[in-house]
Amino acid sequence: MKSSEIRQKFLEFFEAHGHTVVSSSPLVPGNDPTLLFTNAGMVQFKDVFLGQDKRPYVRAVSAQRCVRAGGKHNDLENVGYTARHHTFFEMLGNFSFGDYFKRNAILFAWEFLTGSLSIPRDKLWATVYAEDDEAADIWLNEIGIAPSRLIRIATSDNFWQMGDTGPCGPCSEIFYDHGPEVAGGPPGSEDADGDRYIEIWNLVFMQYNRDASGKLHPLPKPSVDTGMGLERIAAVMQQVHSNYEIDLFHSLIEAAARVTGAQDLANNSLKVVADHIRACAFLITDGVIPGNEGRGYVLRRILRRAIRHGYRLGQKQPFFHLLVDDLADAMGQAYPELMAARKHVTGVIRQEEERFAETLENGMEVLEAALSGGNKKLSGEVVFRLYDTFGFPVDLTADIARERDITVDMAGFEICMTQQRDRARASGKFAMQAGLEYTGQPTEFYGYDTLQHEARILALYKQGSRADFVEAGEEAVVVLDQTPFYAESGGQAGDSGELLSGNGTFIVKDTQKIQAGVFGHAGVLSSGRIAVGDRVIARVDQIARTSTAYNHSATHLLHAALRQVLGNHVAQKGSLVDAGRLRFDFSHNGAMQVDEIRQVESLVNTQIRRNHEVATQLMAYDDAVKQGAMALFGEKYGDTVRVVAMGDFSTELCGGTHVNHSGDIGFFRIVAESGVAAGIRRVEALTGDAALAYTQQQELQLQQVADVLKAAPQEAALKLSQILDNVRQMEKEVAALRLKLAGMQSSSLIEQAREIKGVRVLATALENVNAKTLRETLDNFKTRLKPCVVVLGTTEGGKVALVAGVTDDLTNKLKAGDLINFVAQQVGGKGGGRADMAQAGGTNPENLPQALASVFRWVEQNL
Repeated sequence: MKSSEIRQKFLEFFEAHGHTVVSSSPLVPGNDPTLLFTNAGMVQFKDVFLGQDKRPYVRAVSAQRCVRAGGKHNDLENVGYTARHHTFFEMLGNFSFGDYFKRNAILFAWEFLTGSLSIPRDKLWATVYAEDDEAADIWLNEIGIAPSRLIRIATSDNFWQMGDTGPCGPCSEIFYDHGPEVAGGPPGSEDADGDRYIEIWNLVFMQYNRDASGKLHPLPKPSVDTGMGLERIAAVMQQVHSNYEIDLFHSLIEAAARVTGAQDLANNSLKVVADHIRACAFLITDGVIPGNEGRGYVLRRILRRAIRHGYRLGQKQPFFHLLVDDLADAMGQAYPELMAARKHVTGVIRQEEERFAETLENGMEVLEAALSGGNKKLSGEVVFRLYDTFGFPVDLTADIARERDITVDMAGFEICMTQQRDRARASGKFAMQAGLEYTGQPTEFYGYDTLQHEARILALYKQGSRADFVEAGEEAVVVLDQTPFYAESGGQAGDSGELLSGNGTFIVKDTQKIQAGVFGHAGVLSSGRIAVGDRVIARVDQIARTSTAYNHSATHLLHAALRQVLGNHVAQKGSLVDAGRLRFDFSHNGAMQVDEIRQVESLVNTQIRRNHEVATQLMAYDDAVKQGAMALFGEKYGDTVRVVAMGDFSTELCGGTHVNHSGDIGFFRIVAESGVAAGIRRVEALTGDAALAYTQQQELQLQQVADVLKAAPQEAALKLSQILDNVRQMEKEVAALRLKLAGMQSSSLIEQAREIKGVRVLATALENVNAKTLRETLDNFKTRLKPCVVVLGTTEGGKVALVAGVTDDLTNKLKAGDLINFVAQQVGGKGGGRADMAQAGGTNPENLPQALASVFRWVEQNL
């Protein structure tokens, strides 16, 4: 039975049993700062289980895309070397939100396995938590499993919890027995880690709530969360022991062999490449771009690990991007978002492969300099800098060091990595939410219709802790039962304003969501005293909200205009909208041309002048998408969504605040276009009065330039071009004079070369030359003195510039990089380079004569 057939049978089985089929959520969890990636099927239902969100259904089933390659759930280093570790996998799951519980969950699982999949009953084993007599009774007396195949597990392996406090409960796992010919014992035994008994399904019974003291309290509505790995069950159905032998991986491994030229299909590196193309392609599809921190850092690590394994297979040219089409053929039918993004994904991976080639070159220079110092241990700081700054793989660093009999300080590297993770966590935008434990009613939002609304204070927080009151001068977070304040979401900044009561005035500086549906108004009490239960008038800053609405509505028009001008591959990858300006990130592989920027500006301003009514409508998510509504990157949607339309030009899913008519925006002006990551561009723009003021300032600056050039504004560019041509011509003449002067010096200096063991050595200083002339003179000396070693220096502005050269016939004995470091250290500097040519700088010009004189001794000692 093929993997695709198993996936479909699972969804259809539970749909027939009253479950709503829910699409896989993105690999980037929406509005959840606690997770790097979606790592389980229950992630998109987390708020439902916590009681912070409510869905129109109480039973759900999904095939969820998951990644475990960072943070707590990190299987990366095992991938390709074990039978069941992956960075990317699919989790089949069925869920009950206060509906059925243990009995139905167990019965459903058993019926699907033994009925729909026809797995023999005597091949299945089950485990329960040691104290869960209820689940054990169902297995023994209703399912009829043999007592010898039901095992009680007393450890935490069979007791699940979301955290130290909160929902938790016992588990029941289902195992498949591959038979006595495979080594390994049943679950709970000493040799349970063998391959004979493989866990294929985990049933989690959310039965309790654990309080801060550790006591368990029965939940009023117990729930069920289950998970069955598609790859594992496919291995069972296809009668193989390794997940890498199933149909899906078989095709990807063959494709990896094709693009790398590998012949041995059992090579572990092919497994790595086949696994990693799934993780990389789906992460990029969901908006993650290779980078140096956070999710982008993990993606880059996976990508470069795959490329490194391609190198091990002998493929030095870009190859990894060629697998995107093979993956789309294998999984595109189940996940159409991959099909839609395949061109973008291919481009991002190709660009990263090309950058990796530069990484090897740049990283090798740094590594060579570090390894040439004479130390027998490479510091963890250097390994981390190579990895973090250059993306240089740690295993590659270790391999090269090993070849030189140099050990690597991995403990020091891990310390640096830990410090970086701490910095990343500290820089996160979740300061207001941290530590705010709220269990009351959600906030009702009225901000679409009004900027002022009466409300009651439900909770107060000072320094992260609950408080009964706040006094003048104190900073706090206020939770209201009703509010017109928009909480930051979908790229739109939170509202500011004030809360007015009879006893005090609270200045709201920002509004954020403490949890789903609960708005936190952060600010300071400017006067008086407020307390929980007080009635207040919540008043939004009208000017800031209106300006923000201009910019937010303009992003919708900008998105549509970019797609018209650049193509339908353009998709929003992030935005920031506040009262000052808008910032819009989108997928596109190249910089926008000037005429493209002007086209986009013209399109947006045309739609502004047409003064479209900005219509909003609530509808089912699936219906909205079918009607062509664009979804925002990183946003978490419920089953009912808000659709914002501006004529027939733009239709998007959006919960933000907008103008009433597109003409309200007034004027739109792009002020910057840049690249922020591989395959991601950024446009920054202004609207309304800010756009007009920017344009007027540009005109003023142009007039000032024209006045200096003594030309009319329309002639300023031509006049400036003529002046620059003259400057460039004079620079060429100066360079020629410098070179001539250096040549004159060369003729007299060449006689200073000494012969040491058959090699001519010259070390001297030149006057009135720059770095470029220094290098050209070095090449001249190397040609005329071969075989030779040459070191040249010059001083200017209190700094030293050095170059060293070794002719090719000597580089097996002498390295220019080693020599330049030796000289540079004497003048307060450092440097590096190739074996035949290296450069350096220094800050102690007074030491230059002595440093150059030491070259002859160094050459004699090293020849």
